[in-house]
Amino acid sequence: MRFPYTKNYFVLFTFLFSVLWISRSYCQQQLLWKFSTGAAIHSSPVISGEVVYFGSADSSFYALNKKSGKLSWKFETKGQILSTPSIDQDKVFFSSTDGKIYALKKGTGSLLWTYQTKGEKKYDIWDYYISSPIVNDNVLYIGSGDGNIYALQASTGKQLWSFATNGIVHATPVIKDNLVLTGSYDGFFYALDSKTGKLLWKFKTVGDAGFPKGEVQKGALINDNAIIFGSRDYNIYALDFKTGTGLWNMKERGSWIIATPFFYKGNIYFGTSDTHRFYCMDTGSGKIKWTLPLNMRVYGSATVLNGEIVFGCFNGKVYFVDPESGKINSTFQTEESKNRYSSLFDSDEKFRKDIPLYGDNYVEVEKKILALGSILSSPLAEDQVLYFGDTNGFFYALVKKLQKVTSPK
Repeated sequence: MRFPYTKNYFVLFTFLFSVLWISRSYCQQQLLWKFSTGAAIHSSPVISGEVVYFGSADSSFYALNKKSGKLSWKFETKGQILSTPSIDQDKVFFSSTDGKIYALKKGTGSLLWTYQTKGEKKYDIWDYYISSPIVNDNVLYIGSGDGNIYALQASTGKQLWSFATNGIVHATPVIKDNLVLTGSYDGFFYALDSKTGKLLWKFKTVGDAGFPKGEVQKGALINDNAIIFGSRDYNIYALDFKTGTGLWNMKERGSWIIATPFFYKGNIYFGTSDTHRFYCMDTGSGKIKWTLPLNMRVYGSATVLNGEIVFGCFNGKVYFVDPESGKINSTFQTEESKNRYSSLFDSDEKFRKDIPLYGDNYVEVEKKILALGSILSSPLAEDQVLYFGDTNGFFYALVKKLQKVTSPK
């Protein structure tokens, strides 16, 4: 016996199932709150207690309640704050393009001390970050646009030592076993004695015909005996952190590797610049596990939330990706990106052919890209919530479960 309307019932069931599935996907992340600053946020956030801290290119440093997004306090400098803060006990530290390193009281934002370097510099329009402070055993380590790596007493700001490289140092140092490890725009990666600043070893990047210096722009990842970092010579390198000898490297032809790799369950995850890819590689061997094609650059680092790899992109999207397969599970897109997306990307999600990315008007094109709300800030995950900023000056808190949206005042 044939049941009438079987086809119609099947269509109705399929439609309802699709609606429920779309709703389920939508609820995977929801905006908990959104806070507006006066300019782009390249700084990545840190959290201490109930407060999330970050800097903005509007020259202000912000402390917000992490649950409501309400302003706890802010501190104004005379330069853009493009560094990620560091917290040690009751102090929060950051640097500014005014050439100063700041120490504030964590709870109130009151100034404790400043240290004046010889000044900051910007290498080119894609030099989006400055070095971030790292504190270890009451000593603050940081690089500077003046070409130096500094060690300061964290309690007073007194200089303990400095080491001069031959290029801008905007990479953030890594500390392990009394070694300070960081790269420079001079194309060298340095290992210094943390107590004295004495050079222990240095490694020269290979260089490339287009970028012979092989500039090291951003920070490195240290894992077991390996220090891993990318360069503008299209390579990602893994060195023995004690000796500086090579363990492995991979050349990503046609693209800088700026993003600091993220380690998770034996693999490293990072995005590229001009080849617009995101990689999963075996940490020990450098073997490629998978690649994910994108339509724009990734400069920020990834993180993990609920077992998913999460990272932001210059296209104004945050991607939530399966760490084993590279499958995109879901995305979050800024409102500005939604509204302006078609001005840069075609219906196939590819960069429009009528807009040369690096033509004569590359500066104007770069401004249009950043106007999407590019996510250069590395996202921070805590208690099912993801925190990050964008280049339109908005700071976001996304929750991975359905919650009421609030608007901070």
